Amino acid sequence: MKNILLLFLFLFTFSNLSFAQKDYYFPGETFTDDIPSPYSYLGYHVGEWHTRYDRMVGYLEKLAESSDMAELKTVGYTNQLRPLVVLVISNANNISNLENIRNNHLKLVDPKVDMPDVSTMPAIINLAYSVHGNEPSGGEAAILSAYWLLASQSDKAKGIRDNAVVMIDPAINPDGRDRHTNWANMHRGFPPVADPLDREHNEIWPSGRVNHYWFDLNRDWLPLAQVETQSKIAWYHSWYPNVVGDFHEMGTNSTYFFEPTKPFGSENPVVPRKNYDEINNKFAGYFSKALDEIGSLYWTKETFDNSYPGYGSTYPDIQGGLGLVFEQGSSRGHIQSSQRGDITFQFTIRNQLKISMATMEAGVKERIYMHQYLREFFKTGMDEAAKNSVKSYVFGDEYDESKNRLFLKLLLDHKIKVYDNDRDISVKGKQFKKGKSWVVPTSQPQYRMVRTMFEKVTEFADSVFYDASSWTMALAYNVPFESQSGFSAGKELSSLETQELAFPEIGNYVAYMVDWSDYFAPKFLHAIQNAGVHVESNALPFTSLTDQGEKEFPAGSLIIPTAFQKMNQADLRNIIQAAAKESGQHVFASTTGFSKAGIDLGSNNISAIQVPKVLMLVGQGTSQYEAGEIWHLMDTKVGMPISKVDLSAFGRLNLFDYKTLIMTSGNYSSLSSGQLTHLKDWLSRGGTIIALRSASQWLQSQGVIQEEYLSINEETTSASKLYASRRDESGAQAIGGSIYNAYLDNTHPLGYGYRMTEIPVYRNTSIFFKPSKSPYQTPVRYTENPLLGGYISPSNLEKVKQSASVLVSPVGRGKVINFIDNPNFRGTWFGTNKLFFNAIFYGDKI
Repeated sequence: MKNILLLFLFLFTFSNLSFAQKDYYFPGETFTDDIPSPYSYLGYHVGEWHTRYDRMVGYLEKLAESSDMAELKTVGYTNQLRPLVVLVISNANNISNLENIRNNHLKLVDPKVDMPDVSTMPAIINLAYSVHGNEPSGGEAAILSAYWLLASQSDKAKGIRDNAVVMIDPAINPDGRDRHTNWANMHRGFPPVADPLDREHNEIWPSGRVNHYWFDLNRDWLPLAQVETQSKIAWYHSWYPNVVGDFHEMGTNSTYFFEPTKPFGSENPVVPRKNYDEINNKFAGYFSKALDEIGSLYWTKETFDNSYPGYGSTYPDIQGGLGLVFEQGSSRGHIQSSQRGDITFQFTIRNQLKISMATMEAGVKERIYMHQYLREFFKTGMDEAAKNSVKSYVFGDEYDESKNRLFLKLLLDHKIKVYDNDRDISVKGKQFKKGKSWVVPTSQPQYRMVRTMFEKVTEFADSVFYDASSWTMALAYNVPFESQSGFSAGKELSSLETQELAFPEIGNYVAYMVDWSDYFAPKFLHAIQNAGVHVESNALPFTSLTDQGEKEFPAGSLIIPTAFQKMNQADLRNIIQAAAKESGQHVFASTTGFSKAGIDLGSNNISAIQVPKVLMLVGQGTSQYEAGEIWHLMDTKVGMPISKVDLSAFGRLNLFDYKTLIMTSGNYSSLSSGQLTHLKDWLSRGGTIIALRSASQWLQSQGVIQEEYLSINEETTSASKLYASRRDESGAQAIGGSIYNAYLDNTHPLGYGYRMTEIPVYRNTSIFFKPSKSPYQTPVRYTENPLLGGYISPSNLEKVKQSASVLVSPVGRGKVINFIDNPNFRGTWFGTNKLFFNAIFYGDKI
């Protein structure tokens, strides 16, 4: 009886608290009973609990079933198979006429099409929430925004329904959101605990911020590494919204941020000034009014970033829309103490709701203006292209067909027009062959995206960056490219054409061979090794007479002798052919081991490739981003499983069960002295460690490796400086993310598969190691004039010039491969991925 009474008191207390929430969220509003409220579906009022994603989708489905003014669309699925949904809301006539509205709206994007009558066209507004899963107030505001727009009887709601098509993404990152939702709900106290140190406010590793593969999806709109963003971009280009709201959270002690962002320094160089000087300020008036009405504090024109084009709030700016970042001080749970008192989940949700409503109101009131701007954006892009001395870019890697296809897919996904190169040409000393290169004209609607992909920018209005200061995707893919003052090409590509793969006819062969130069050669190698095929590789190049004529095989090529196999010739052939088809590899075969040039197939410079068994330490203290990049890389580009073992379980590990240990950036001080001894013993007996960035620093601090840090004496001054300038002064010394040219030793096992001797690398660290004392163990070091794109201070640039990007530290019979620069950054750097693949497959050959 006592328990029943306590339960009754609990429910009574919360029902009374929640009953007032209608006035809290929607004071003075009248709602129709025909539309189910969130409470009627969820069984609790929004903000009492964190809402699971399936329940959010279920409620939106219920809204679509209950009203002819709503339609729920599934645009894709996450890695964990949660649906990615968009709830479309407008008046019934618009909903029944969506395809015609969409097609008419798309006319604005093409300057060659006559301008439609925008006076009667509805605004296209996209409200997108919870791209970071542990920023949950946005997703809850999505529920309330959808309910208000459909059920409110106010003139404002009706005006939006009549004059806009509103598209609500309740959560761009459902997998991460549910991770955080479950965490917050399972640690909720009764009453809730506001102490910031309480477990509810401090997630374990990995956090809900990231998706299944531990990626930050808000950095993925440009590289499109993840399925969620791939689906989002495909949907985006089917509509080109006028306004996109991107709802986030920030530190608990902050208030609310809306645009404009920091002038000039945080703005993208290809976006028209009108976006920043006029449109942002126009919309800011709506947002300030909305928060002033409820007495919520806010700030503008500071920090945050409008320059990197891979955010959900910046990509729309390069597509003729207005992308808007919103940041709400987070409760990171149900209630948390802050410098201004306790912040409740309901308070954060209300602010997001009010800004959502203001965004819709502004989008409608400024709809004609924004339609005209959309057309103006693409027209002025074409006008700028006509004045630009660069008329096209030609690109293509003669030896890496798969990487070409990956880059082509990226361009096509961003709706960039690409044409076949129909002739052999030489541009600035670089050769581009017909059939193996392509041309991108600058004169096209996506002119500004073309610049984003190919331009190298090194001059900036500011020296402090929130994130990356360079993002040239052609450099990230390490695809040879050059600009041209003219445009000449063959047919336009509408999609990727089917590959035609060479494969030997049935014959009496001594060996099959595959060139390691192709990006997906590691995928082929893993597949056949996993099927039990014995594979060898060459340390020196050779030229063989193959079934397709003479063919040069550089160091690191795959050689599959038909002898020494555990299966018969027919099975061997079937395994190789299936793997080649799956990985897109050209296979060659020879009836003789005698080479036309270079070493023969029985040379001592050819040795077996050991089947790698890889372990990666993960968990609290390690970088969830770097670990996720590696996990995703090996899963999706190689199809190879690696063991992810929590750092806390190191004591149960027998390292001798593994050949390779990956250590991402992080703090490994939790390892005991006995565990460190085990690590050193395994390493000295022939193990291989792949260490990224600060992991190398930790190994250095523990005496595992004996490298030297680089420091350059700088002049010191006792002159006083303004206290207010301290953040900009220190920020200017950070390397937030920029691109550099480096020398590559392609005769080194880590350089196998590369045909060039210089390579672009991405650096976002201030760790500087000197090149190895051994003249042979710095396979990647910077050139004398390394800066290709982005900002770096003069003092840091001097350090870069004299430092190593990749170096190998011998330890007994083992070695540590130190990646001072991350070769897998954000799933973007296809050009340096092969360095990492080589560390896994060829590390024991160093």
